[in-house]
Amino acid sequence: MAHAAMKHFSTLLLVLNFCMYLVALGICAWAVNIAIDYYAFDVIIEPGSDFPPHLSPLYFPMGNAATGLFVVFALIAGAVGAGSAFAGFNHIRHWNADSLQPAASVAAIAWILTLLAMGFGCKEIELRTMRNGCLKTLESFMIILGATQLMYMGAIHGASSIRGPSLLEG
Repeated sequence: MAHAAMKHFSTLLLVLNFCMYLVALGICAWAVNIAIDYYAFDVIIEPGSDFPPHLSPLYFPMGNAATGLFVVFALIAGAVGAGSAFAGFNHIRHWNADSLQPAASVAAIAWILTLLAMGFGCKEIELRTMRNGCLKTLESFMIILGATQLMYMGAIHGASSIRGPSLLEG
């Protein structure tokens, strides 16, 4: 009974995380597109002149000083998190010890990257400058994903401890 409940709970969290990571990827792609369009004009840098600061890949025309790092790490966390969902779907399908190890390890990597992006998002909130709604949504998603990814990892590990010796029999 508890075994089936944990499997359903894990599936629910996995689908929720996958959808949220895809939305976060879409928002990050939008932000990167805006940044590329902002300085896509032809710039000729003469020898001996200074490099324009707005040509940095971490400079974003919206947000504040933390926006560039936040968007870059959120993009990486979103890609790894969405990719970890595939290992998670494989684990949900097989639901044995052999599929638990890759699902748990990739989920842990995605969670760590999400926490890193969440930290830059919190710094962006702390700086209290004007941000648009998409960046606020991305910040919120990274904070929520930090919690739901941790709950997902706990659910798949909790289900493995419920099964006991049958986990080793494979």
